Amino acid sequence: MSNLYLIRHGQAGTRDAYDSLSDLGRRQSQLLGHYSRSQDIRFKSSFCGEMCRQQQTAREVKAGYGDGFPDIVVDSGWSEFDLDRMYREIALPMCAGNADFKQEYEAMRQQLHASREEHDAGVHRRWLPCDTAVVNAWIRNDYPYAGESWQQFQKRVAACHSRMSSSRHDNVAVFTSATPIAIWAGLALDIADERVMKIAGVLHNAALTIIQIRDDRLRLFMLNGTPHLVSKDLRTFR
Repeated sequence: MSNLYLIRHGQAGTRDAYDSLSDLGRRQSQLLGHYSRSQDIRFKSSFCGEMCRQQQTAREVKAGYGDGFPDIVVDSGWSEFDLDRMYREIALPMCAGNADFKQEYEAMRQQLHASREEHDAGVHRRWLPCDTAVVNAWIRNDYPYAGESWQQFQKRVAACHSRMSSSRHDNVAVFTSATPIAIWAGLALDIADERVMKIAGVLHNAALTIIQIRDDRLRLFMLNGTPHLVSKDLRTFR
């Protein structure tokens, strides 16, 4: 049996610099490293997606952990979907056919323009209705999209299973994002459709989800754990 520690990236930057960690995100990640070391959790291997925020989280955790943390292997299978690309390709046709979405999208853009220098402004720290609408349209394949489909994304993330160590008592660290973690939790719970997005929506930054792998079977052992984030101001969602 091996234990897969799925770690969501720390708090990211503003919407126009989301693929990087904020100062708080770096602190959250370092605290996770300190916590893992204090609990004598020994990792045999570690992986991260190819996104900057995922790799930065991995480096900060490793720095907080200190000597003995394994080298980090970049595996694109753990990368998150590309929300920016979805907006570029889907938002305009959605605006043309959906007045409610157009209003929400334009309101988001106005908030973004007004608060570009305000790191903690709500537009940067909340998942907005227009975000949900774009992702749901992508999942349903409502509009032409040249990027990865929802089905391709799920298949790509699930395929990471074949590359995970299954040796007895191995601990493996994986630095990824909310939706890949939710997909794996769904696999453990026999949920394989868009309902996994409800799991993704509640995951804290730098939270721990532990999946036990035994004989290629998955067991959800912990979801969204934050024992290293002891105060409320350290627990964020975006």
